[in-house]
Amino acid sequence: MSFYCSSSSSSLSEPSQPLPENQTGRNAIDSSAYTSAVQVILGNKTLKKMVSANICGDLSSEMEVDAFRRLFPLRYHERFLLDSIRPDARPLGRARDTSVALGAVASADGSALVKIGCTTMLAAIKMEVMTPSKESPDEGSIVVEFYMPPICSPHVKPGWPPEEALVVSKQLSDTILSSGMINLKELCLVSGKAAWMAYLDIYCLDADGSLFDAALLSAVAAFSHLWIPVVSLNEDGRVVVVSEENEERKSGKEPVNKGKRRLTLSRLPFSLTCILHKNYILADPTAEEESIMETLLTVVLDSSGQLVSLNKPGGPVLAYASAVQDCIALTRQRMKELQSILNEAISDMEGYDTERSMVGVTNGGPILVVNVGNLVLSSLSLESCLKGWSGVRTW
Repeated sequence: MSFYCSSSSSSLSEPSQPLPENQTGRNAIDSSAYTSAVQVILGNKTLKKMVSANICGDLSSEMEVDAFRRLFPLRYHERFLLDSIRPDARPLGRARDTSVALGAVASADGSALVKIGCTTMLAAIKMEVMTPSKESPDEGSIVVEFYMPPICSPHVKPGWPPEEALVVSKQLSDTILSSGMINLKELCLVSGKAAWMAYLDIYCLDADGSLFDAALLSAVAAFSHLWIPVVSLNEDGRVVVVSEENEERKSGKEPVNKGKRRLTLSRLPFSLTCILHKNYILADPTAEEESIMETLLTVVLDSSGQLVSLNKPGGPVLAYASAVQDCIALTRQRMKELQSILNEAISDMEGYDTERSMVGVTNGGPILVVNVGNLVLSSLSLESCLKGWSGVRTW
């Protein structure tokens, strides 16, 4: 298995007002500073008096802030919006840190693990030979399935899949096919007799908002990592997949395709989901923001900047032309970021494959390539180290 990862991490601008520290491991703030922070964030006279009179340290202040956040979530978030900032210290138009890891599933023909903030998606592709339809005898097919197991969110219960999973699955299928990313004729093996069926399964491991954005990015990354297997004709004249072990001792039949190959991808689709709330536009919302401010707008652009789709699933706020244009502009910026992250992951993958072929390694453990800011590190997996191939490669 090969495993390659590329991520983006940019410094966040500090808010103009002091914010409460409610994550462990950070420096404590004295009571007076914390009282001031609570007053700035809450904007509530009753709680201001209560905090000022009864504050007994940082823990007490944190409890008051958390209580206000739970009881009045909309007012809590709107207090941040007045300063054009969000509770996680992001500016309104900035997406969360994003990482792409290629080759996350060894048994798949193509796979990727994607994280946008805490939202995590695992995509895997399995190629199967099928008989093409009479309407399209020279085209293959793509089947997309999106899964939300109960582990991804406390709101997902065992049993029938949630409605959101069915909606995202249909959205993904429509976007991948309508974007022109994949030429289905390239999946044809023997016209009218055999073609590839690409089964794309996407599993949501952590649902913390912007599910479609993360799922689409994982799908694009998995197709970028996809290797189409070698197939040949057996004695009965049927097309069968040639395993790596038997590739060199095939029968006299010539292979239908001479070797493993990659798909030719064009016009890759990338998306950005925004929240419309009053006069504010929030890019890449978290699950909490989506549940409080319910008007979502998802824009999908291809790598050439052309609009693929625009989806607004209801909501109380009207999407005026100016708001839509602002969302498209944010999506264009986001598209460039995602392209850079994906290209870096692909480049690392190709460089790693070349290095392995030069040293004569055909099988080995995964390698992890991480990009944090301007520092790129590559470290070998524990499995490879145990096999005697150890080292750290930096550049």
